[in-house]
Amino acid sequence: MILFPNAKINLGLNVVRRRPDGYHDLETLFYPVPWRDILEIVPGKNDTATLTVTGRHVDCPPEKNLVMKAYMALNKISPLPPVDIYLHKVIPDGAGLGGGSADAAFTLAGLDSMFNLGHSREELADIATTIGADCPFFIYNTPMLATGIGNIFTPMPLDLSSMTIAIVKPRVSVSTKEAYSGVKPMIPATDLRSTLLDPVECWNGNLKNDFEESIFPLHPEIDRVKQTLYATGAVYAAMSGSGAAVFGLFSADSDILADRINSTFPECDTFVAPLTLQREK
Repeated sequence: MILFPNAKINLGLNVVRRRPDGYHDLETLFYPVPWRDILEIVPGKNDTATLTVTGRHVDCPPEKNLVMKAYMALNKISPLPPVDIYLHKVIPDGAGLGGGSADAAFTLAGLDSMFNLGHSREELADIATTIGADCPFFIYNTPMLATGIGNIFTPMPLDLSSMTIAIVKPRVSVSTKEAYSGVKPMIPATDLRSTLLDPVECWNGNLKNDFEESIFPLHPEIDRVKQTLYATGAVYAAMSGSGAAVFGLFSADSDILADRINSTFPECDTFVAPLTLQREK
């Protein structure tokens, strides 16, 4: 079985309050984007499950990779035979794009389908929640307004398929600890859902990522990417999640835009494509 776990972006990200358990309540919209890893699951050759990772370097031993955590979490509920998993990393880590979370969620869904376990999407999302906060979103993989710690989902009728997306990841990473250490939780002045229902042309200045205020002074190169995307013609641009990737939404043709983005950001990881996504079945 071969699957293609995709990334996500955050459209707006409000850090509303710090919880007694140390986590933070958030408001954001997760939107799937077609920057994909490659995941293959085959019957195991030996008595234990294995994971082989190629492509981008992942600074994590296989046993701590979210893919193996997904296998173990599902195995506790529905005993699984051993499998060999091959993960080719394309989505950059430390980017706020959810690549590792997507890999885990697609592993859960893939194993469920491969062995005819019959778990519902809701059941798989509950299992995914035990792996990581972003993981359950990728079980649904459709635009979702997320609240709580990012694990309470409400479907959102948002269609950006007429847009082209450019994602730029500078040569810097932002840790979750660093991001949250500087953020100031507050109730947002404007309603996120209402803002998202406005035309994209109205989002600049109204749709905000609360992490930008503290992250940009520490990593001005991320801020420069955002400003350069606007200068290149983006209708809207923002940092995704806690960074360090920045995305821009454009009305330009993707082929023309790709040449422009690649020449403007030669030292960065970049991705340009029409903002369409066929959900993996």
